[in-house]
Amino acid sequence: MANIIYSLIWLLILIFISFWVAGFCFYFYVLLYTLAVCITALNGICETLLAGIQFPHYCAEQMMNGTPLC
Repeated sequence: MANIIYSLIWLLILIFISFWVAGFCFYFYVLLYTLAVCITALNGICETLLAGIQFPHYCAEQMMNGTPLC
């Protein structure tokens, strides 16, 4: 029963939070990734933004597995 509750919580996070985070990160990732060739200090920021873009995928995996939020 707990897995269903955790899956519902992950579904809510997926719908209401992760798409907004991915959309926000996508815009800046496209801008900064092209500049990362010239400015190598941006590579760390680009990796962080890429993780934000992949956040909906992470939420969907956690939802399907029913893992706790911890």
